[in-house]
Amino acid sequence: MSRATTRRLFLLASAAGAAAGCGIVPNVSKPLTLYTLKPKVQPTQAVPQVPWQLVVAEPAAERDIDTTRIALTRTANVIEYFADGNWTDTAPALVQAKMIEAFEGTNAIVAVGRDAAGLKPDYILQSDLRDFEAVYQGGGTAASAAPPTAHVQLIAKLVQMPDRRIIRSVSADAAVPAASKDLPAIVTAFEQALGQVLSKIVTDILVTG
Repeated sequence: MSRATTRRLFLLASAAGAAAGCGIVPNVSKPLTLYTLKPKVQPTQAVPQVPWQLVVAEPAAERDIDTTRIALTRTANVIEYFADGNWTDTAPALVQAKMIEAFEGTNAIVAVGRDAAGLKPDYILQSDLRDFEAVYQGGGTAASAAPPTAHVQLIAKLVQMPDRRIIRSVSADAAVPAASKDLPAIVTAFEQALGQVLSKIVTDILVTG
């Protein structure tokens, strides 16, 4: 059974008895705060100049994290969401944008952009966003639990065009504990985890691509 079929999405206010304490039930009368990420990307080693153009495709992701809602998990195979804020875009689209910025920031590549940018790429970077959630250990409500850990996992494949041959696969995984239980601190942990993941992806693709 896939993760998508085993995870339950807690969306209804009827779950308030268990969920109110951890702040996951949306309050429709309260405007949501929108959060973005500005990860610091630092290649783990010097990257060479490469004479090619790259298109970064939007990562594939299961429906539980392919959303603007900020995901959390307290129990294996169960995804819930914070009530007090959303991402500015879906998690895959947000990660795609930050990945493009990360490659641009190296000044080591001729051109990089999205599929719709009109590029004729030498390579396409395809990826799977496997994890993008705050993980609480030991269950319980967010009020009683320790601060969560932001977990980000991305699997990327460099595809050579036009024959669409995969020439490189890179896996990056990071888990960063939040400094406190507050959502802004949890978002900061996501930012740091994504920075670590993108640092590895950019380095491994440019050094070995």
